[in-house]
Amino acid sequence: MKPFNCIIVDDDEMDRLVVMSYAKKIPTLNIIGVFESAEKALTFLETNTVEVAFLDIEMPGASGIELRQKALEIPVCVFISSHAESAAETFELQTLDFIVKPFKFPRFEQTVKRIEEFMEVRLKASLFESTIGGDVVYVKTGHDQIKVKLHEILYLEALKNYTILVTEGKRHCVLSNLGEILQEEKFQSFVRIHRSFAVQKQFIQKIGSQEIELKNNVSIPVGRSFKDNLNFVI
Repeated sequence: MKPFNCIIVDDDEMDRLVVMSYAKKIPTLNIIGVFESAEKALTFLETNTVEVAFLDIEMPGASGIELRQKALEIPVCVFISSHAESAAETFELQTLDFIVKPFKFPRFEQTVKRIEEFMEVRLKASLFESTIGGDVVYVKTGHDQIKVKLHEILYLEALKNYTILVTEGKRHCVLSNLGEILQEEKFQSFVRIHRSFAVQKQFIQKIGSQEIELKNNVSIPVGRSFKDNLNFVI
């Protein structure tokens, strides 16, 4: 896996040095910019491509949250802040992780593993394409197209902007979010039962209060706000 270009933005010099020292220990992180303000980082982003941003929240001038709002094109954003109460707000901005200061290297390593997993999926996944007619969809992987039969898909699992198509034997990742896929005419046989899951109706074997069971004893959680979607079986 090639190194990911990353920036560090924090108005506290000591905190910047801590993150820099940790990041330099990770082969998959390539620090290309370190800034004490959001304004300087935004100027840098005008002419440079960044894949990972480590951002503080409270800074003189624009905050880290305001920086993220103006730089949503950065695939991975990790907030590092002593203001734990701001975590919920940051996750509305496609935040991969939130680290609370002070922290040690093992916590940073944990975040890096999440980054690597996310970037691996992003690299392998490709645009979802459906065929014209028939019980088939195609998933692009690199330059190849893999044919997946619709009637073999047990359920769909959301993963940020990606969706996993799960059959009995394989998991196929496509670059489309779950909501977009469910709007496709071909996926009308699927019902959304959770923020992160949609199942094919014909495979539902048992419905419980908190989960449903599909064929082959596959269990999927049911979200409270999606329970009414299962009324069709009553």
